Amino acid sequence: MLRQVADGVLIHESEFLQSNAIVVQGRAGVLLIDPGVQDHEMACLANDLSHSGQTVVAGFSTHPHWDHLLWHAQLGAAPRYGTARCAATVRDQLSDPGAKARITAHLLSTGIAEQVPLDLLGQITALPAETAQIPWDGPQVRIIEHQAHAPGHAALFIEERGVLVAGDMLSDVLIPMLDSNDTADPIEDYLAALRLLDGVAGDVDVLVPGHGSVGEADQVHARIDQDRAYVHALRDAHVPSDPRIGPSAKPGWEWVSDVHNGQAQRLAGRSERDGTPG
Repeated sequence: MLRQVADGVLIHESEFLQSNAIVVQGRAGVLLIDPGVQDHEMACLANDLSHSGQTVVAGFSTHPHWDHLLWHAQLGAAPRYGTARCAATVRDQLSDPGAKARITAHLLSTGIAEQVPLDLLGQITALPAETAQIPWDGPQVRIIEHQAHAPGHAALFIEERGVLVAGDMLSDVLIPMLDSNDTADPIEDYLAALRLLDGVAGDVDVLVPGHGSVGEADQVHARIDQDRAYVHALRDAHVPSDPRIGPSAKPGWEWVSDVHNGQAQRLAGRSERDGTPG
């Protein structure tokens, strides 16, 4: 089920929201980033790794949203890392005894609620603040932490492979989704994150978003520019010219327009409360 996108880097695209699980091969085993959503997909991934003589020696969650915090028992008991802020957010979320029930309720309309294993949800080991690389025996994986989309969100740059794992950014199907709950200035947080990604973009050969299609080198700057243009339009209360929303949206992704409308309304409400323009 795995597809190679670079030397020693493979992905599996889930049936659910084109979610991408990323496998990075190391010397003693693999690093598994955002391992997937549905039970049968993660079990198949575990079987494929086992049959090829590979074990998972480390995991990483790019950010504290449920679909990036899942795990399967067959993947083993390797440490699953996240940034310190990501792990703290997960702890807060799971301290609520109703958290898992709400995820299940949220998924009822999708038809996959029974296929999402929540027993190992969010068992994340916090990396010390300012940790620059994932601690594991494999290619260096640089952590590019920022506060766009979710607290402690991290993009990962596998420099010697030329692969940027973008988390829930730089998608060809999803617009930038701002974190309007945990930050004073979600617009600037997002623009700052895009500047960080722009700083490595020239060395990227393969871009893997959390959801959507893998991009080649010539698409990296284009996706950064597209996301920046969307955020600027949102900031300035303009109607975005963006192919991911409206009639040009990919079939099955028409609901992204609703996400945009909700964001625009929340920002307008915030501006009214704060007395700021835009």
